[in-house]
Amino acid sequence: MKKKTLGLLAAILSVCMLAGCGAKDTGNGSETGTATDSTALKDMDVDKYVTLGEYKGLAASVDTVEVDEDEWDTLVNNVYYENITAENGGIMDRAVETGDTVNIDYEGKKDDVAFDGGTAQGYDLTIGSGSFIAGFEDGLIGVMPGETVDLDLTFPENYGNSDLAGQAVVFTVTVNYIQPAQDGEFSDEVISNFGIDGVTNEEELRQYAYDYLNENAQQNYETNVQQAVMDAFMANNTFTSVPEALVQKYSDAAESSITSMASAYGVDADTFTQYYYGQDLATFLSTYAEQTAKQDIALQAVANKENLNISDEELDQMLQDRATAAGYDTIEEYIGETSREDYREYFLYDKVLDYLVENAQITNN
Repeated sequence: MKKKTLGLLAAILSVCMLAGCGAKDTGNGSETGTATDSTALKDMDVDKYVTLGEYKGLAASVDTVEVDEDEWDTLVNNVYYENITAENGGIMDRAVETGDTVNIDYEGKKDDVAFDGGTAQGYDLTIGSGSFIAGFEDGLIGVMPGETVDLDLTFPENYGNSDLAGQAVVFTVTVNYIQPAQDGEFSDEVISNFGIDGVTNEEELRQYAYDYLNENAQQNYETNVQQAVMDAFMANNTFTSVPEALVQKYSDAAESSITSMASAYGVDADTFTQYYYGQDLATFLSTYAEQTAKQDIALQAVANKENLNISDEELDQMLQDRATAAGYDTIEEYIGETSREDYREYFLYDKVLDYLVENAQITNN
């Protein structure tokens, strides 16, 4: 699904579009706010809130998006070396030397008990980088790939974790393989064993990486076009007011989404919005909710004028298609607690935006 706003708010808006809560427009300019009411846009007299400006032939100027050569080379390099294994391309026939990047598994124990943060598998470590405590990297010099060693080490007294500072520990380390030098030389034999469909040599690997970047570039271009058209569309409209219940609906849904994401990052919602949007939570919600409500009202007004509304039959088919594609037996299982009206508005956004883009005058810079 496209997201409701075409920029940094994508993650928030995927939740907000399917909020499923709010108030119902009574048709006389007032709204009720009981828990059973709805803010369904299709039932609103949206023309009393917005006077549409010109929305056909909108002029939008958009930069073309192309694959960056350096980014292409970097992706080819990353795909190649990230697919190296002990069985395919990894160096196995000599001991570890200073400067090597080795793939290792390790487990650290204090008093025979594994400590938090001291265990990893498939970790790439460059010997001599100083990334680990003293003695760890030096202790792997001379070890053959496939061998396991115990390293008796001591954390420094000033180590950040007070439970480990100055403590004696044992790291059990297995050297899985040594990474080949990243010198731009790629082996077709190694590439053929990556298991990537249609990729058996360097030329095909480069094409694979190009296709991936080009697809992303085209998606970015389409997003930029949509954003430019939406900006031009909204600039042409005049609003008399916005239903408070609709604003509150988006504010509540956005706050819930932001709080959840902030918690996942271990910060509060204010810190999250300050970092990502340069605003405290209250300011962000106020601005976002009103802008989104205006956008939805204007899009609904276009849908009404151009006969773009989604019928019950069309909605059922769209939901059934998505439910089937997602592996659900029924629409009800697919949508869960989300209302059909919220999905209708979600789909309507795409439909009207596509209409605006198709009728716009796009200039490529």
